[in-house]
Amino acid sequence: MSAQHTVLLVGGTGRTGGRVLQQLLERGVNVRAIVRSAERLPADVAGKPGLTVIEADLLTLSDADLLRHARGCDAVISCLGHTISLKGVLGAPHYLVAEAVERLCRAIRASRPEVPVKFILMSSVSVNRAGGLDTYRGAFDRFFMWMMRGLVPPARDNQRAADILQGIGTGDPYLQWVAVRPDTLLEEETTEYSLHEGLVSTLFKPDSTNMGNVAHFMCELATNQATWGDWAGKLPVIINDSAVGE
Repeated sequence: MSAQHTVLLVGGTGRTGGRVLQQLLERGVNVRAIVRSAERLPADVAGKPGLTVIEADLLTLSDADLLRHARGCDAVISCLGHTISLKGVLGAPHYLVAEAVERLCRAIRASRPEVPVKFILMSSVSVNRAGGLDTYRGAFDRFFMWMMRGLVPPARDNQRAADILQGIGTGDPYLQWVAVRPDTLLEEETTEYSLHEGLVSTLFKPDSTNMGNVAHFMCELATNQATWGDWAGKLPVIINDSAVGE
């Protein structure tokens, strides 16, 4: 992807989203970052060439403004998530991620791009693939996740967001998608990692995933057509390479 290409990024003030923003700019990609507060962006990105900061609340931004920001983008990346606090987990908006996905997909379609836009969602291994394809998850894990989605809004929100994309399928003329599923997130930088179509661990014996690795893979999806071709329409699981540090 050349410097003339553009990515619309939401969630760029988060710990993983900030890494995505930094890595995109390092690759020479133009980034439009929708953030509620520019002060929360990584300190070393301020004033960097290629960065356009849009201070706005994505969920209350008008349809016309969101369409304007989405038009001309080659990819849209969502790193939105719920803050890990009592208010962040139980407070409104309960469907932050799903509502954002719905609005962004609608804006992409309204822009009627000549080439399908890449939509890249940061998801979680708590999310299931449709049709019971994640067969690695046992009965107890499935029961536990059913309980979590009933009691904890973010778990329900993440599944709903992934369901929206899976409902779009792979034949939409205006957008294609990938939902990236990291395991237990570690606040570490980029190392070796592996990618899998399905789950590779149970909820109670999880693997780990560096935030830097999630960011690197999402940037690869946005900028590397071969990587995109491998994963479009899928929910890849990303985990740190088990051989690292051995």
